Amino acid sequence: MQGRKKRVMLIAFDSTQQALRAEMLLEYADIEIDICPTPKEITAGCALSIHFPQEELMQVKTIIVQEQVEIRGIFEPDGIGYREVE
Repeated sequence: MQGRKKRVMLIAFDSTQQALRAEMLLEYADIEIDICPTPKEITAGCALSIHFPQEELMQVKTIIVQEQVEIRGIFEPDGIGYREVE
C-alpha cells in the first residue's frame, strides 16, 4: 500500500529565539518537525520556520498558547504559496 503524502503546516516566527524555543517544546512533545528557511512569500522577522504534520495542528496550537511562544503565524501550502490559518 502506498503511503499518502503527508500535508505539512508551517510556523513562521519574528525572532530566532522563539523559533528555537518552539523547536525544543515541539520535539519534547514528540511532534515530528523540520527546521526550514522561511519561504520568501511569508513576511517574517526570522529566517527560520518549522514544518510539522497537519494532523498535529491542534497539539501544536495548544503548546504555543500554553508556553506563550510568539509566532508570526501558522501557514499551509495553497498550491501557489502559503495562506495563514486561524
